[in-house]
Amino acid sequence: MPARTGAEYIKGLQEHPREVWIDGERVKDVTTHPALKNGVKSVAALYDMQHDPVLREEMTFASPSTGDPVGLSYLVPRTMEDLERRRRMMTRWAWASCGMMGRSPDFLNTIFSSWAGASGYFAQDRPEFEKNVLNYHEFLRENDVALTHALVNLQRRRTSNPTDTLSEEVALTLVKETDAGIVVKGSRVLATLGPISDEIAIYPVASHRLAGDDGRQSFSFSIPCDTPGVKFLCRESFDLGRSHFNHPLGSRFEEMDSVVFFDNVFVPWERVFLLGNVELCNGYAQGTNSDAHTGHQVLTRCLVKAEFMLGLADLIVDTLGSGTIPHVQEQVAELITQRDTLWACLRAAEADATPNRWGVMSPALPALRAGRTIFGRSIYPRMVEIIQLLGTSSLMALPAEADFDTDIAAEVDQYMATDTANAWDRAKLFHLAWDASCSAFSGRQVLYERMFGGNPVRNSLALYTNYDKEPFKQKVRAFLDLEDSKL
Repeated sequence: MPARTGAEYIKGLQEHPREVWIDGERVKDVTTHPALKNGVKSVAALYDMQHDPVLREEMTFASPSTGDPVGLSYLVPRTMEDLERRRRMMTRWAWASCGMMGRSPDFLNTIFSSWAGASGYFAQDRPEFEKNVLNYHEFLRENDVALTHALVNLQRRRTSNPTDTLSEEVALTLVKETDAGIVVKGSRVLATLGPISDEIAIYPVASHRLAGDDGRQSFSFSIPCDTPGVKFLCRESFDLGRSHFNHPLGSRFEEMDSVVFFDNVFVPWERVFLLGNVELCNGYAQGTNSDAHTGHQVLTRCLVKAEFMLGLADLIVDTLGSGTIPHVQEQVAELITQRDTLWACLRAAEADATPNRWGVMSPALPALRAGRTIFGRSIYPRMVEIIQLLGTSSLMALPAEADFDTDIAAEVDQYMATDTANAWDRAKLFHLAWDASCSAFSGRQVLYERMFGGNPVRNSLALYTNYDKEPFKQKVRAFLDLEDSKL
């Protein structure tokens, strides 16, 4: 079937109810529950973009199986032009949420597309796993599946070891193998978009390496979210039930994070991609270059988010008339530099892309890793701080939408206008600024960007250990060995 519409996505969620818990309540219908329904609408809007006559060519490509238009994020890139074309599509989807939805469906689509391109990697475990990966990628592409994942095992204690200390009491663990498939039990975090996805993928994550004796926790598979025994436990919703005027981001882009419990869940063999092979599970990201392809999607979204924050900052300056103040100019210039840094990293990753051993054109990982690391550690938290500094008291002297329809509305209109904006437009802008920099929604955004790629300390240790620094040391040694006469 061709690329789905938003209505088809919503219908699929309704036809396949899953076990979702939030605030002590079991959710009957994720498409109508107040904490989730607006996130569903935002994902549905992404699917509808694929059918916009103006955007269709930019958002889809012809299916290799049927010739029907399918989502472009399922493309297995073979050329530089493929990467750039896919990036333009991902940029469209990222702008639909101002970069605030980190788990839009294109993220997981790029993973399984890169796996399909490198399916031979999985054949090293068992030959049938290669066929499973290829068939599953085709299933995702032809059905336009909304996919989530949960990568990290919960732990009873955390240590400084490079590998997690796993307890079978909580970690997702293989219970048994049968002729029909495998059975697993345990828990995983963190399934962003989980309650409103069609399927959930489980696989290892590079920042949480498995130990040699963790064979029973070493696997990769994907199953429908309504599979018996799969349970989603959600955090508190940041959709506060307020209007788009008062809460413009949180009321639209609540993608929901959840812990997932697996209560003796059956996984059919055709949905298993790796099993019991610790080495292959630890090495899949490098072995398939999937980390480069997900990094390409992530940094594309981060760039959009940076551009949104820059645009928001400049509108704040225009509204308050503060553009002649030197420190204001300096802060906006800082945002410009941060945006341009991310763009440079993204374009460098594309410019230095090379085909991997499987013939898949893969972006250069170092530039992607650099951009993603500085975005989460410094750029995005600083962007939020700059919005706070630019907004100052206007972020709190903030009438609600209802205040414009009361006996005090005349005073609101008179006293809260600026030289460049009426009171309504000023309030609408600063509600957006509040939601981007001060609300619970914004706090989650900062935490999400900090931790998106895993534990930043572990990532730094891995980078220190694995990065080839020798060429630079050789240059320094050569300088030290210069004779005075050659200076």
